[in-house]
Amino acid sequence: MPSFAEASVHPTALVDASAQLGHGVVVGPFSIIGPNVSVGARTRIASHVLIERDTTVGEECRIEHGAVLGTDPQDLKYDGEPTRLEVGARTVIREYATLNRGTAALGYTRVGSDCMLMAYTHVAHDCQLGDHVILSNAVNMAGHVTIGDWAIIGGMTPIHQFVRIGAHAFIGGQSRISKDIPPYVKAAGIPVQLYGLNSVGLQRRGFDEEVRRELKRAYRLFYGSTHNTTQALARAREELRALPEVEAFLAFFEGSERGVSA
Repeated sequence: MPSFAEASVHPTALVDASAQLGHGVVVGPFSIIGPNVSVGARTRIASHVLIERDTTVGEECRIEHGAVLGTDPQDLKYDGEPTRLEVGARTVIREYATLNRGTAALGYTRVGSDCMLMAYTHVAHDCQLGDHVILSNAVNMAGHVTIGDWAIIGGMTPIHQFVRIGAHAFIGGQSRISKDIPPYVKAAGIPVQLYGLNSVGLQRRGFDEEVRRELKRAYRLFYGSTHNTTQALARAREELRALPEVEAFLAFFEGSERGVSA
C-alpha cells in the first residue's frame, strides 16, 4: 500500500505506490514522485516537480517549481545500475534545479542539510555537498565534485569534474573552477585567482581571532611567499599551531589530486 496517508497530495500529482511520504508532506499540482522515493516529514514539493526514482529527501525541505531530482546520471559509462540521490534536511532546491543520481563509481550523489540550491543549478552524478552549502543561480557541477560545509559558490560558475572546494570557501560569480580551492579562502575569475581568507565569513561563523590569525599565517606561507607546496607544508608544520582548522587547511593540500588553484 502507498505510504502517504498523512501527506497532502494534489489530485493531479502522481505518486508511485512504493514511495514513502512523511507526515505533513505537501505535493503540488502535476508533480511526479517515482519508485523508491522517500520524502521526510513537512517537506513541501511545489508544482511540476519530478523526483524520478531511488531518492531520499530529508525533513522540512522545499523543492520549488520545475525542479528535477533523481534522474539518471549524464555519464556515458552509466549502464542502468541501481544508484541513489540523497538530500539532507531543511535544504531548499529552487526552480528548475537538476540533481542526478550517482554511478557505479561511488553509488550515490549527496547534498547535505541546510543547503540552498538556487534556480537552474546542476548537481551531477557522484557529487558530494556538505551542510550549509549555497549554490547561486546556474552553478553547473560536473561529476564527482566535492564541496565542503558552508561553502558559497557564485552564480553561473562551472566546476570541473573531480574538483574539491574546501569548507567555508567563497567563490565569486562567473568564475571557472578547474582545480581545487582550499578551505577558508576567497576565489574568483577566469582563470580563477585567490584573494586571501574569507575573513568576513569566518568572523560571522564564530571563528575566534586566534584561529583566523593562524589561518592567515598558513595562507601567506602558500600564497605570499616563494615556497612551493612541499616547502610551504614543511614550514607550516614547523611554525604554526596544530589547530583543527589549520590541520584541515594543510591536509587539503596534501590530499589534492587535481592540484590546488594558485
